[in-house]
Amino acid sequence: MSPETIEALRHVSVATLATALYKRGLRSQVIQDVRPLKPKGRNMVGPAFTLRYMPAREDRNQLVEFRNPEHPQRKAIETCPPGCVMVMDSRKDARAASAGDILVTRLMMRGVEGVVTDGGFRDAMNIGELDIHSYHHRPSSPTNLTLNEAIEINVPIGCGDAPVFPGDILVGDDDSVIVLPAHLANEIAAEATEMTAYEDFAIERVRGGATIVGLYPATKEENLEAFKEWRAKAGR
Repeated sequence: MSPETIEALRHVSVATLATALYKRGLRSQVIQDVRPLKPKGRNMVGPAFTLRYMPAREDRNQLVEFRNPEHPQRKAIETCPPGCVMVMDSRKDARAASAGDILVTRLMMRGVEGVVTDGGFRDAMNIGELDIHSYHHRPSSPTNLTLNEAIEINVPIGCGDAPVFPGDILVGDDDSVIVLPAHLANEIAAEATEMTAYEDFAIERVRGGATIVGLYPATKEENLEAFKEWRAKAGR
């Protein structure tokens, strides 16, 4: 993914990206029931680095497991590459935390772009104040060992009913998170940039009293001509 694509994806909404993917027949790429701990006012963009949890078995999930540097959760925190988004399959179960503020702080200090789980985070208020994008279902205080065992790193997972393959591009805004198949990222970014420009034009016209008929979607030539003029004037 080029720096130009990363920059373009920082300025388009998840909603617009979802429409671009829908045109290509991809309908399940938005991670469901996941939201930002605290809006950052800027988009999260980065390749997926995944961690998969499975149901815990009590004889394998005692606190002593965290002393093992090869424990998959601990190892994932220390090996997720800078600029990537760590995505966790927590089985859509927020009754036990996927991580807490110390681990997420470590990700931030290592230059990781963001962290996403379809479960919950403990110390959620503290994580929300960190300078790292973070998304979850809801706060959760119990340690992940209570219900989950971290079992695999950087394998295909499901997160909030969305398929996530390592290297897919995660984009998160102040609403939600979407997964872009890596091979489509460049063309989706270009198309979404064009769509965003027209949407900005359309909302300006609607605020000025225009009808959406023939404007959104653009089915009248006069609106397309007006858009060209608006875009030239706006330098878009």
